[in-house]
Amino acid sequence: MSGDTQELTGPDLALGVEPEAVPDGGMLVGHAHGEAVVLARRGADVFAVGAKCTHYGAPLGDGIVVGDELRCPWHHAAFSLRTGAAIRAPALEPVACFDVSTRGGKLVVTGRRGPLTVKLGGGGPSSVVIVGAGAAGSACAETLRRSGYARPLTLVGAEATPPVDRPNLSKDYLAGTAPEEWMTLRDEDFFKRNGVQLHLGTRVTRIDTANQRVHLEGVGEREYGALVLATGAQPSRLTIPGADLPHVFTLRTLADSRAIVARAATARRAVVVGASFIGLEVAASLRARGLDVHVVAPEQVPLARVLGDAVGAMVRKVHEEHGVTFHLGTVPATIDATGVTLASGQRLEADLVVVGVGVRPDVALAEGAGLTVERGIVVDEQLRASAKGVWAVGDVARWPDPRTGQMVRIEHWVVAERMGQIAARSILGGNPRCDIVPFFWSAHHGVTVNYVGHAESWDRVDIAGSLDARDAAIAYRKGERTLAVATVGRDHAALEAERAMEQGDEKALRALVPA
Repeated sequence: MSGDTQELTGPDLALGVEPEAVPDGGMLVGHAHGEAVVLARRGADVFAVGAKCTHYGAPLGDGIVVGDELRCPWHHAAFSLRTGAAIRAPALEPVACFDVSTRGGKLVVTGRRGPLTVKLGGGGPSSVVIVGAGAAGSACAETLRRSGYARPLTLVGAEATPPVDRPNLSKDYLAGTAPEEWMTLRDEDFFKRNGVQLHLGTRVTRIDTANQRVHLEGVGEREYGALVLATGAQPSRLTIPGADLPHVFTLRTLADSRAIVARAATARRAVVVGASFIGLEVAASLRARGLDVHVVAPEQVPLARVLGDAVGAMVRKVHEEHGVTFHLGTVPATIDATGVTLASGQRLEADLVVVGVGVRPDVALAEGAGLTVERGIVVDEQLRASAKGVWAVGDVARWPDPRTGQMVRIEHWVVAERMGQIAARSILGGNPRCDIVPFFWSAHHGVTVNYVGHAESWDRVDIAGSLDARDAAIAYRKGERTLAVATVGRDHAALEAERAMEQGDEKALRALVPA
């Protein structure tokens, strides 16, 4: 997402450094042969990889080493230290990988290493059909091909565009700071080169699990050996008078964001209905475009249900400092061509209305096929649905969370991508468990909130640092367990919290955020 150039800092690793400069489990940032390089050690093994994350260009030297992985400080992508491979979303591309040798008692980076490839020798199911070309479906298709799966692979998307960077639809793209060319994750040519039959703007109308067939509208039937449902979720809509007027929008697709941008070009006043993450990000983006923005929501504190009162109040304050006006404890009653009338009787002038009041999982296909559906498609720890040869991933799937022992459905973009990767490995005969520690980030006028874990409720909230200074880590706890950690201005702490949750290390979580 950023430029290809990177400032070269630190020692010239091609000339060598003392072994003591790279502690076990630690890193040293330098450069070699004109490229920024991270040198990392795990026991007796020393690795060298590129220093820039291939997702948004974050400095990997600010991340952490976990096992044989190097993790990005911004959005928690993971790269293999041994091969440079992008092994965990949201990164798609590998980082460069370099050879390291010992010369004259020093560690020396000698040059780039060629990429390693995996071949299955024609194994796996007879064919794979993936329904849904969003984050989860695209990640599943790409992981299948990267893992060496060579049999027929079909990706079907109801949207007319290839997979896009959905988080940016409400963030930088809507704000006007991310160009259109950043938005497509993979273009149609990528899928063609990798032998993926791509059907965009195409709906699957029926699934026959008994005969393992799907019916594509306007295309015909396709037989599958494995079927992946990645149908995602649809935005909830208002049912009040005027909700279907042409200046009223929801935001889920690139087409939605384009339409809001086009309307914002001539609008002066906007009303955002809903103080959700999407709603507030839209508010920030429209303010960046110079619109007068009002947010209407029934709760008294924005985001309190997810982040608690203290963090929600901080987020509200950030928005108010940038000119957003809140109308809380009320809802819209009617919308007309020039404004929104609230249940309280107050009228807000508006020539643009954006509705961000949540989403609902798109389970119609699954219900029609007789799959088990309960607030989402029910899957097991390998993301297999109730019919043979069927998997479900992303926003539509409800899966057993090993940390809480509960069935959960989580609407996070990074989680969707990681579920797609796990399903691909399961399809190929592996035995992966969906033991993801959920992660998401939300941006508000330059203030980013990172969140790891999952807490539907909690007994108390502990805060380390200062929310007023936008420098804090916040723990959400029930009994003696830390269920989730949010951070503001503490990217490294978010990574450490994620690692501690993966390892079940409550002591480390208490050290990050004391009770």
